[in-house]
Amino acid sequence: MTRALVLFAHGARAASWAAPFERLRDSTQARLTDCRVLLAFLELMEPRLPATVDALVLEGVDDITVVPVFLGQGGHLLRDLPLLADEVRAKHPGLRLQVAGAIGEDAGVQAAMTDYCIRSLA
Repeated sequence: MTRALVLFAHGARAASWAAPFERLRDSTQARLTDCRVLLAFLELMEPRLPATVDALVLEGVDDITVVPVFLGQGGHLLRDLPLLADEVRAKHPGLRLQVAGAIGEDAGVQAAMTDYCIRSLA
C-alpha cells in the first residue's frame, strides 16, 4: 500500500497567500518520510484536488487522506468537499480515500491558537 496525505486549502488570487500552507506541507513532509505530502486547492489556485489525486493514483498511490486546512466546517467542507470526494472515489474505485475533519476544529490546534492569541498581548 502506498500512502499520501493531501492538505486541502481554499485558494486565493494572491500567490503569496499559499506560503503558510506550503510551509505546513514541507514541515509535514519532513516528518513523514514514508508518505507523500501534497497541497491541493478548492479554487483560485492549482493544483486542484481531483488533479492531485489523479497524479497520485498514476504514481501507484492507493491510500489517500485529505486534511482540510480550514478553521471550521463551513459550506465548502459540508458541500463542496464531499462532492469532490465522491467524484474522486467514482473515478478511482480501488482508491481508499479518507477525509479528516477541519484542522481548526482539532483540540490541539485550538489550544495552539489560544496560546498564540494570549502571547499576542505581550
